[in-house]
Amino acid sequence: METAMDRQTFEAELKREGYDVLTSTTAAAKVNPEHSHPFDVKALVLKGAITLTCNGRSETFKPGETFSLARGCLHYESYDTGGAVILVGRKM
Repeated sequence: METAMDRQTFEAELKREGYDVLTSTTAAAKVNPEHSHPFDVKALVLKGAITLTCNGRSETFKPGETFSLARGCLHYESYDTGGAVILVGRKM
């Protein structure tokens, strides 16, 4: 886990580093089976929580917490009943 950060600061950092920025909203409980992305990810949880499972290790991220995933990293994503809103940076 990286350090806690506010949205404005995090978004400015993403843009400075060349990331495309978008907001991802998951409204309810959901599990995304194991997959990977063809881009690097840096993200900030704005609302709710997401649990990522990578290499057999699970970690839950809550509002104000950030995480990153390298392109090609196999992982699962899990959301509880409240879903989540996440500010996502993607970089090819």
